[in-house]
Amino acid sequence: MNAQHVLAAAAGVSKSEHRTITLVLFAVFVAITLYITIRASRQTRTAADFYAGGRQFTGLQNGLAIGGDYMSAASFLGIAGIFALSGYDGFLYSIGFLVAWLVALLLVAEMLRNSGRFTMADVLAFRMRQRPVRAAAGISTIVVSIFYLLAQMVGAGALVNLLLGTHGEAAKIGTIVVVGALMIFYVVVGGMKGTTWVQIVKAVLLMAGAVVMTVWVLSKFDFNLSHLLGAAADSSGKGDRFLQPGLKYGATDMWSKLDLLSLGLALVLGTAGLPHVLIRFYTVPNARAARTSVNWAIGIIGVFYLMTLVIGFGAAALVGSKAIMAQDKGGNTAAPQLAEKLGGGAGTTGGAVFLAIIAAVAFATILAVVAGLTLASSSSFAHDLYANVFRRGTTGERDEVKVARVSALVIGAVAIILSIFARGLNVAFLVALAFAIAASANLPTLLFSLFWKRFNTAGAVAGIYGGLVSAVGLVLLSPICWGGKSETIPKGNPDALFSTDTVAPFHLQNPGLFSIPIGFLCAYIGTVLSKERTTEKYAELEVRALTGEGAH
Repeated sequence: MNAQHVLAAAAGVSKSEHRTITLVLFAVFVAITLYITIRASRQTRTAADFYAGGRQFTGLQNGLAIGGDYMSAASFLGIAGIFALSGYDGFLYSIGFLVAWLVALLLVAEMLRNSGRFTMADVLAFRMRQRPVRAAAGISTIVVSIFYLLAQMVGAGALVNLLLGTHGEAAKIGTIVVVGALMIFYVVVGGMKGTTWVQIVKAVLLMAGAVVMTVWVLSKFDFNLSHLLGAAADSSGKGDRFLQPGLKYGATDMWSKLDLLSLGLALVLGTAGLPHVLIRFYTVPNARAARTSVNWAIGIIGVFYLMTLVIGFGAAALVGSKAIMAQDKGGNTAAPQLAEKLGGGAGTTGGAVFLAIIAAVAFATILAVVAGLTLASSSSFAHDLYANVFRRGTTGERDEVKVARVSALVIGAVAIILSIFARGLNVAFLVALAFAIAASANLPTLLFSLFWKRFNTAGAVAGIYGGLVSAVGLVLLSPICWGGKSETIPKGNPDALFSTDTVAPFHLQNPGLFSIPIGFLCAYIGTVLSKERTTEKYAELEVRALTGEGAH
């Protein structure tokens, strides 16, 4: 999903007369979050405070924060757009995101909370040789976070730039720098406590905006969902096909069906390996709170994606497919166009206010997500790479936190620079690639560490690097980078990164169908080829993971 395209197109529905309203709402949100961050900084003293918020958040609070970390603006606007233009096929994304949390709850949440301390690498390295495993896990964490971070940063720049009506490359660069500076401030000053409260505020705002839109749309159809679906099908111009599967995905040839399966695998399995999601389990006091937080997250995220159904079909019924596609061919402006329509239509004060509110919520969403990503990557660098690889475990907590703050500053600066260079690129592959890498590199080693007695250091290192290299490598060989037409890809890809004439050697846009099995296979082969045994440490890990005995 193209975060830049989604947010920039969504911003395009704003007119110049809306700038003042939008700017005021942005300023209010930024002022609130800065105040929260500064207050949180007064309570951030130890490594546990910076990395895990002092493990003081309740299950409900952490559930809201997980939702705030997970529900990106691109997914909100993009999924509503898929529903608005492709009807039934929008379920493929919304259900995929929800099912992913069942995987996280059943396989990861409680055991991860019991087994680790601050990062994913704590679990992986528990019964392995510390340095090679932490180095591999740290590199994987930073790579996943950077890909995800780039998509959000570029999208943020496009959103603010277009909503405020600024023009030119200097304005785009300035916007990216400002957003990046805010992101760095949240992490460096507030640590996990500040970031968590920003994510909670964002989740509440996003849910409130979605609830208002959902109830408002349903009231237009006497709260009869059947009437809404019928009106959406009639306005779509596609009739009953709009309410049946196959309008967008899996209806053309074998490769499109395999690509759909590959995307689904990455979405469902990738969530349980996303570093910025995994570290949220360490912010609660015990395993029971971890389970509670995931239950709340499933409920919040599930309700949210159900509301995108009403918002998407409402946009199809009230705005119309032609009007949506006239603004954006991908349908990514469906939600803001619906907000403007509900408020009274274009040119009205109500329409301008409601549109500005939805835009401000999207901006809040971006800031919360990028702060979480920056915190995950800086924590991994300081705790895994600096403290345990470079310094071999000899550094103190105070020095470690200082390095975490400096690394957040450096990673944020790198993200700003890369986003400036990437501001004109199609970044559709970045989010999907982040999920694919997480599912290919992080998840196999995490599951094997927790459930396979024979697993060892060689397997962990081979699994992480094998999944990482295969996921990135297959994308570099895919139609995302090489857009030439072929029998299997008759339309080619006019937005290919490198060439629109060269035929892609690998025909799938998402590598998950191949890179995920490669990650598991590399982890298995690396293990069986090594003579290392960690049986005693596995027994200790198993007891800790299942009972919480000895957990931090």
